[in-house]
Amino acid sequence: MTRLKEAAEKAKIELSTLLTTDVDLPFISADSSQPKHLHTTVTRAKLEELANPIVRKVETPIKRVLDDAKLTPKDVDRIILIGGQTRMPLVRKFVEDIIGKQAERGVDPMECVAVGAAIQGAVLAGEVKDILLLDVTPLSLGVETLGGVATKIMERNTTIPTKRSQIFSTAADSQTTVTIHVLQGERAMATDNISLGMFNLTGIPPAPRGIPQIEVTFDIDANGILNVSAKDLATSKENKITIAASTKLSKDQKEKMVHEAEQFADQDKKRKEEVELRNTAESMLYTADKTKDELKDKITKEQVEAIDKAAGTLRAALSGKEADRIKLASDDLSRILQKIGAEIYQKVAQKPGEPAQQQATGPGANPTKDDNVVDAEFREVKDEGSR
Repeated sequence: MTRLKEAAEKAKIELSTLLTTDVDLPFISADSSQPKHLHTTVTRAKLEELANPIVRKVETPIKRVLDDAKLTPKDVDRIILIGGQTRMPLVRKFVEDIIGKQAERGVDPMECVAVGAAIQGAVLAGEVKDILLLDVTPLSLGVETLGGVATKIMERNTTIPTKRSQIFSTAADSQTTVTIHVLQGERAMATDNISLGMFNLTGIPPAPRGIPQIEVTFDIDANGILNVSAKDLATSKENKITIAASTKLSKDQKEKMVHEAEQFADQDKKRKEEVELRNTAESMLYTADKTKDELKDKITKEQVEAIDKAAGTLRAALSGKEADRIKLASDDLSRILQKIGAEIYQKVAQKPGEPAQQQATGPGANPTKDDNVVDAEFREVKDEGSR
């Protein structure tokens, strides 16, 4: 088998410059009567027929790289092919057809690899100062938020070193602890991504949900070491975690995760929309309860009954799985609350000397939880300081 493999490799190399080649392997085998010899002629056409399904797999990575770089084939100035396989005319032609221009002919595919490795080694050793090597994050990095959604903080292909921050808040009244669940991947839901680690931020002063501001910061250095911190902006209390292997996935693992994200994109989008719809509905119920409590002296019995009726309909819808029913009930409750709020402001406007009472928290707050520790279920604050 070793002789056969070596002969096949030699034939493949020769067919990069020849149209046909002979394979001669005397005494390749033997039986009881006589030895067996192998003599055959292999053509480039036959080799390309066999290799074509494999070569065509190059198309997806090329297009993905262009998409990630936000480029089109017309934006590519030159094509430099690297590695021994690119000597095959089939490979060269296939890449040239995709990009629409000829590859460089004066660059040796094997020497190019060696030169690149030497340059990178010199840069890392500090011997070369005028070349900057940039790496990127292979997959997106983020945290798990309310409903098991994966919220991205650092997008895939972000140049490193880099630092990104985002403001979140609590999901429950009087919540004093949040759990930060760090994720890596492209899927919409946390369970479909890689868990890199988690940690707690404790000592948050008890406050209504949505009031505390928790700044989550992702800081990744040139070596791919990720530092994640969470800081309560009111008390400056902070906790952090260091993840050393955030970029150590194999090439196959990275490609598999990106492929799965593309394959299940529609399904993930639907699941995320369903979770966000439920989050919005839960926050609407929270707002309704706050409105009745804070404005009890300003709303009529009929208005309270209207709120209770709409809230009851929404709770019944949430017990099922019909997204359209939940949306209709949530929109109905929202319209009632907006109408009541407008009427209250009209009454206040008619009495200039009387200060207006602040209305309850608007839609977007997250559902109340009984436990003070909510595993990465804090909501994103939607204001200009959120990023």
